[in-house]
Amino acid sequence: MQYGAHLPLIAFERATWSLAEVCDYTRRAAALGYRFLCANDHLFFQRPWLDGPTALAAALEASADMTLATTVALPVIRGPVATAKMLAALDRLSGGRLVAGVGPGSSRRDYAAAGIEFEQRWKRFDEAVAAMRSLLDEEVAPGRPPIWIASWGSPAGLRRVAALGDGWLASGYNTTPEAFSAARAALPRQLPNAVATMWLCVTDRRREAEHMLADVLAPMLNRPAEALRALALPIGSPQECAERISAYAQAGAERVFVWPLADPLRQLEAFRERVVPLVQSPASQEPEH
Repeated sequence: MQYGAHLPLIAFERATWSLAEVCDYTRRAAALGYRFLCANDHLFFQRPWLDGPTALAAALEASADMTLATTVALPVIRGPVATAKMLAALDRLSGGRLVAGVGPGSSRRDYAAAGIEFEQRWKRFDEAVAAMRSLLDEEVAPGRPPIWIASWGSPAGLRRVAALGDGWLASGYNTTPEAFSAARAALPRQLPNAVATMWLCVTDRRREAEHMLADVLAPMLNRPAEALRALALPIGSPQECAERISAYAQAGAERVFVWPLADPLRQLEAFRERVVPLVQSPASQEPEH
């Protein structure tokens, strides 16, 4: 099992993040041994949102040898040409360290802002990925960045992953270890995978864990807290978090990308120091170093 850290794009505890804070977070993640630095993409969100690709570019110098990952970029919303140019720049400036994760996006508000009908998203996405692949071959040849396709696990989404992708990105708040395992069985075995957007809060205080679920995450995602409790998110004690990550490892997840809900630097440390040593991975998986 390998681990990645999402950049702190959402304003949970403050109005915004400065460049120095983003770079400090990145350097700390690299020093703690996180292998991936991830950035999600939205035009609009329920809370203030720092633009993901811009933040990822700003953190390049601080990222050491971490793999950069867009989790995911939105080529339909941003346009396939502009998205391909952005991804090519990130890959070139990082020395070829980019995983180009892409998806159609699930925000009607983003589509309305871009003037695109939400119902057209899948058709437009298929066209955008084909265009991006061609453009990236021209921009970065030889050796364009791998294109990983996001899917929550629907049959149609997994068919797209198999047909269009060099890897699969699952969503930590839209699947479970059981559903992940079933979806993975429908994909080619050699296709790499990761579970992104794993909201994180390592705490020994039950009240704090419940606060994060019911008062922070549920309203932000517009989900009932009961539905979030049914997921295997790493929110709770170190042992509880390790059991949930272990369940994903047993289900065949090769990478998990965590996103701290509060006190990000402390949470990055708590996850690596108090949770990762307790994770049980299958013998067939490469151990985390």
